[in-house]
Amino acid sequence: MPHVKTKPISSHELETRASKYPDIIEFVAHSINYNELLISVNYENEKFLLIYKYDDSEGLLKFEKITRPLKLATLKEAIGRVSKLLELEIVSSNIENLNKKPPLFASKYYKKIEDFKEVHFDFDKVAIEVGFGSGRHILYQAAQNPDILYIGIEIHTPSAQQLLKQIEIQNLNNIWAVNYDARLFLEMLPSNIAKQIFVHFPVPWDKKPNRRVISVDFVSEAMRVLDMGGTLELRTDSDLYYRYSLEVFSSFEKIKMQIQKNFALPIISKYEARWNKQEKDIYDITMVCNEKSQKFDNNFLFSFDKMSYNISMAENLPRESNIYKSFFVHFERFYMIGKESMMIRCAFGDFARPEHKYIILNKEGCYYYHSEPIGSRANFDAHNTIKELLNA
Repeated sequence: MPHVKTKPISSHELETRASKYPDIIEFVAHSINYNELLISVNYENEKFLLIYKYDDSEGLLKFEKITRPLKLATLKEAIGRVSKLLELEIVSSNIENLNKKPPLFASKYYKKIEDFKEVHFDFDKVAIEVGFGSGRHILYQAAQNPDILYIGIEIHTPSAQQLLKQIEIQNLNNIWAVNYDARLFLEMLPSNIAKQIFVHFPVPWDKKPNRRVISVDFVSEAMRVLDMGGTLELRTDSDLYYRYSLEVFSSFEKIKMQIQKNFALPIISKYEARWNKQEKDIYDITMVCNEKSQKFDNNFLFSFDKMSYNISMAENLPRESNIYKSFFVHFERFYMIGKESMMIRCAFGDFARPEHKYIILNKEGCYYYHSEPIGSRANFDAHNTIKELLNA
């Protein structure tokens, strides 16, 4: 991933140089326990963090993964620009291709998870594909059904980038790409909005079943998001995943389900083509939504009221995870911004799909950087616990 290695520079000198460019570098945060700095960057209408690690022999400037933007070109350019502004003496770098034409992005079809807090769908019908991979299926469906909006959810960033390129190449206007965890994404959608949810060839996670997409919670959310008569369609080559999913679907009190084996689709991925040559069995389970769901209110307020920084916070906050019945809170790292402001890296929320955020506290107040958590019940419960711990 993009980075530059430099000759070492003191944290004080780096901050002094950064202060000359407030339009690009918002602040520098110093780690309390580690030789690293967080640099808040405003670049190309994106706000994110770079991290600078250093010791007596060298420094390393790279992106910070929690806040990173989707566009790799933006990261490369930002690292290169900040390196020049800070006058870092570069020893080695993997961002030399800055002058080449950046990858093509159909950016208006890329949706951030925050966009779905107040989203307007311009289509009467919506379909969702979870884990679109190469994008063959969602691209085919969108081309065949121009009156349906297809929302593709993919946690693998290069796959999301590739889909955006293909949307532009194929001149499609009815696909949105979301680079996020699908298990959290569904909680952002209104009830009864979708006609189809596709889950094709999810990772089986045989050794870590808690990471599987299909679960009782996921299926419950899918049934809420689906309109009456809508379908959740699972397709898998894993016999274990098929049997596991069948058990999950069957655990619901009232269900309508269809099962198929070795039925071909009009379009298949390169992996499915390989499995067909190997004569592997392909299983389909389709679950039908048979009732309307109540309107879902996920308008949680993630405010910290009148909370502000005090000097004893870093010492008093727990370093170990705080485990509760349906969520957890873990303060991972602590940083100082000047002498009267603190930044905390925090993990919290659902055990299977945790949220990672930075919290900034200063004399004026307390807020999340650079965006609020996703509006899920687990995140909201964790947020209230965070407030209690900060006030302790």
